[in-house]
Amino acid sequence: MVHSSHIKSLSLFSVWLLIVCSGVGTGLAQDIDGVQEHPLITRYPGQEIRWQQIENYMPYRVPAGPVTGYRTIGEWIDTEGRVTRTFYRYAGDDRSYAEIYKNYLDALIAEGFEIIGQGNAPDRKGNGFGSRNWFDVLGRTNVATKPGEVGTFFSGTSSSGGAAAVVARKERAAGMVFVVVGVEQHSSNYVGALIDIIEVEAAETGLIVVDAEAIGEDIAEYGRVVLDGLFFDFDQASLQAESAQALAAIAEFLKSNKDKQFYVVGHTDSVGTFSYNSKLSSDRARAVVSALKADYGIPAAQLEPHGVGPLAPVFSNGSAAGKDKNRRVELVERPPAK
Repeated sequence: MVHSSHIKSLSLFSVWLLIVCSGVGTGLAQDIDGVQEHPLITRYPGQEIRWQQIENYMPYRVPAGPVTGYRTIGEWIDTEGRVTRTFYRYAGDDRSYAEIYKNYLDALIAEGFEIIGQGNAPDRKGNGFGSRNWFDVLGRTNVATKPGEVGTFFSGTSSSGGAAAVVARKERAAGMVFVVVGVEQHSSNYVGALIDIIEVEAAETGLIVVDAEAIGEDIAEYGRVVLDGLFFDFDQASLQAESAQALAAIAEFLKSNKDKQFYVVGHTDSVGTFSYNSKLSSDRARAVVSALKADYGIPAAQLEPHGVGPLAPVFSNGSAAGKDKNRRVELVERPPAK
């Protein structure tokens, strides 16, 4: 969450951003009956919910590029999960589509979302994000099957102005979430905004196993990689037999990079005392190194085990999903000895 302790003036954007970060909705009386605002993104002040469609599980194609041909977007991210589609109306001539769009974009960035693509088309021409052609393909691909005022968003009028769009994603402990925001100036006193939120169902634990190529790609880009597919007995440092596939992939990568050295780093969640978790993480790192040396012939000098306990979580330990992601073993590139 983003909080500021140095707000000198409560501008309209500042108020809205604080609402987003605190998760407090505005609850306008003009909302249609039976709608529920998604807690991930709160509306711009003054917007009214005029349409909503929620599907607990459905496919959704996330547009990740511009229009490249007739009714064709060249790049998509195919996903599925819980989809919440909400259409907002801003009635008034004191705010433009560009201002509302910029607020959504800034809030997504402030909340740590990765921006996949964005665009502002004042005349709606062209093929980029926010253009008439782009929204046409989006609407034909992810059809709003429930009737309502959302139809105005894709129809346009002779008095309509510009439009803009942003597509973003964020990795959470519970899984990836995508957000597709479109804002259009429907008339001088009507700004429409369609916000699609796609919560990807998290993969079943234990189905992902690293391979040598993936290890190399992450090491090259980040200098570290999470070694998925390693399984330990509960509260123990003994590796289970199901870890063999991951260990073989790790060994393959290490043998292909004999000139490099690495740390093997154990991590835990925050349950239990610090001293207990520190020892457990160190013991698990040593167990991985021992298995790679004894069973796969990896030289002792290539690996150095360490444990950091709960000191470097990747997600909050406040949820079961977060704790599961924090319990991990990583391979970290080690600088050459001087």
